[in-house]
Amino acid sequence: MIKVLFVCVHNSARSQMAETFLNDLGQGLFRAESAGIEAGILNPYVITVMKELGYDISNNQTHSVFDYFKEGRSYQAVIKVCDQSQAQKCPIFPLTLINEQWDFPDPSTFVGTDDEILERTRGVRDRVLDKVKHFITEHKDFALKRKDWSHVSFTDASCHCRKKRWDHWRWKTWTHRQRPT
Repeated sequence: MIKVLFVCVHNSARSQMAETFLNDLGQGLFRAESAGIEAGILNPYVITVMKELGYDISNNQTHSVFDYFKEGRSYQAVIKVCDQSQAQKCPIFPLTLINEQWDFPDPSTFVGTDDEILERTRGVRDRVLDKVKHFITEHKDFALKRKDWSHVSFTDASCHCRKKRWDHWRWKTWTHRQRPT
């Protein structure tokens, strides 16, 4: 199982859609979470367009990516679904194998009548869905080969590797130092 984090600005639209789609369509090979540069409020237009496809996200909570980072969460994939300038504000998660940036317009910036905003939000939803399907296709074999990752903490693995290097260095220093004659 590949743990995936989707990040956008407020965790109110794009990242919520991507998380929902990947958890539903990922066939148990992926576990997705989402967060924002800062936590916001779910976009009501996004709730509406997701409901049109049978997904009820109205009770989803929004989260801050920095809270996840401080908790020491680890992910094999971090995907930023906002524009490049916002994506640069995201912290770097250690030992992430897949880092991608998918540039989608922010539905919270859409203006117009309700129908116009809904139509543009549907367009973003459909693009996110297509991109998630492509991601699944692209990484399915990789996930199948690593089903046992669900119990691995890469933070723990990293600490274990550092400890082994330290022990090796200590042993090497001890055995190779000059001895008095």
